[in-house]
Amino acid sequence: MRSANPALSDKTFRDFPAVMGADAMTLTGTVNKTGLMLILLLIPAAYVWSQFFQNLDAPQTVVPWVIGGAIVGFILALVTAFKATWSPITAPLYAVAQGFFLGGLSALFEVRFPGIVIQAVGLTFGTLAALLLAYRSGLIKATENFKLGVFAATGGIALIYLVSFGLSFFSVRVPYIHESGLIGIGFSLFVVVIAALNLVLDFDFIESGAQRGAPKYMEWYGAFGLMVTLIWLYVEFLRLLSKLNSRR
Repeated sequence: MRSANPALSDKTFRDFPAVMGADAMTLTGTVNKTGLMLILLLIPAAYVWSQFFQNLDAPQTVVPWVIGGAIVGFILALVTAFKATWSPITAPLYAVAQGFFLGGLSALFEVRFPGIVIQAVGLTFGTLAALLLAYRSGLIKATENFKLGVFAATGGIALIYLVSFGLSFFSVRVPYIHESGLIGIGFSLFVVVIAALNLVLDFDFIESGAQRGAPKYMEWYGAFGLMVTLIWLYVEFLRLLSKLNSRR
């Protein structure tokens, strides 16, 4: 099995002995844990959001929450990716940390472009529902060529973002892709499509894990991997919509 999501790599289920009965991973259990992680994300996100709009004259008051959430979330993501057995603890904590980060980030976008957050949320969950329906109906199949293509595209995007991040320390900005011109919008559209296709690979990977009798704690790990993709997709929708709004 292959997934472009770094949280769900080829090795995730490979070495686990099959588990039967109540101790085995299930699709329902993974869905329930994903829902719980969404709730855990929304609570701190709502807190930071409210703090931001209550202190519009001093928006810097939420900056520590945003930066802290981003750093802690990144660390917890790395820990979870390498220690799947810890996911029942680290995955919920990751959701909370990302809630602080996304709450502040969303507020910053909302101040500049009113209404953008609800649009991004609607597009994210609309995409999730549409791709889940397409996957369950067999309209989209995670074939090996499909997986390889998405994996390669995701790796390319990650490399571009990494280079862009590194150059930013030297006050160098990668031209076009971060701007609101046609190239920048086209790039964002491409990234959104690839992020969305990662959902298909996540569905396939989680389903395969349940069929192979992965341990129960892998429900948390599968939910974590799906959350990583959803958060990425949401952020990319924010970026795309902000570029489109900037052209008006």
